[in-house]
Amino acid sequence: MVSGNLFGAADSVAEEDQSDMGIETAPAFELAAPSDEEIVERVLGGETALFELLMRRYNQRLYRVTRAILGDEAEAEDVTQDAYVRAFEHLDQFAGRAGFSTWLTRIALHEASARLRRRGRQIDIEESMPTLASPAAGPEQRAADHELGQAIEAAVDALPRVYGSVFMLREVEGPSTAETAACLDINGETVKTRLHRARALLRNHITARISVAARETFQFAGARCDRTVAAVMARITSSSACHE
Repeated sequence: MVSGNLFGAADSVAEEDQSDMGIETAPAFELAAPSDEEIVERVLGGETALFELLMRRYNQRLYRVTRAILGDEAEAEDVTQDAYVRAFEHLDQFAGRAGFSTWLTRIALHEASARLRRRGRQIDIEESMPTLASPAAGPEQRAADHELGQAIEAAVDALPRVYGSVFMLREVEGPSTAETAACLDINGETVKTRLHRARALLRNHITARISVAARETFQFAGARCDRTVAAVMARITSSSACHE
């Protein structure tokens, strides 16, 4: 009894010290979040409500990949919900050979492709490419082009001078290789080599910027995330009730 009181007192003192120091202790579930596989096992064991954790982990991923296929945010949201319901209904088929995120993403991609086939909108990506560039640019397109132009200017400014001068002459101004060589007092092969390197450096620079910016696009959080979670959980609960 005495040792128990001593330990209890020590715990109280420790808690008071942490409070005085402004240290907040994190809840246990934040310190060790359950893995996908652990959640799956518990959901299969009857803890259906935990399926919400999986949805909140992967809502944005599923929305983004389905939107990339469907090109419509409302459809992407619908298909994301369908994918979750399908995943829940076949959760016992998850064998763990691939990660749960991979398994779930494949289901979402299958659902999106099925939606296209049902609506007769399956298109060949290669055939669709020429239509991506519109000859009549509207205000939004012009604004985007302006931003792209600024990004290119910044990238060109960052080039080493020997590459920047060749790129500016040959690619921007447009004289021939021979004329560019004459202007810079170098031979034609050097022009080609420097232009090739300049393009590679610019491509890497702009691709890196695009990658950073792309991570901020097609956000799926807040009310939209909550709406999807609520809708899927309602469908799951209703389906489970019907089977009881």
